[in-house]
Amino acid sequence: MPVFVYYRVADAQVTRTAVAVRAMQAALQAGHRGLLCDLLRRPPQPGEPATLMETYAGALPAGFAATLERAAARAALPSPRHVEVFEPLPALTGDRAPGRPVQG
Repeated sequence: MPVFVYYRVADAQVTRTAVAVRAMQAALQAGHRGLLCDLLRRPPQPGEPATLMETYAGALPAGFAATLERAAARAALPSPRHVEVFEPLPALTGDRAPGRPVQG
């Protein structure tokens, strides 16, 4: 199940944080074959801190959440970090294939 982690950082800290996150993600991928990682940013909002989101998918090992928490602490990443886990919906009768336009 994919894991999403989001948090806010001051605009002045975005570059430093992104470098730290990408280094952490590279280390995690080196230790966990098949792990897919990404780092996203919500479009800037005037006067608001930046919101960053880390995504993790693919071959997530058992206990990955604890591994991620320890790695984030070692990397001194901003907190609080909000962790969300999503699961795919089961197929339903009449489901359309992903990416196929809805016929109306």
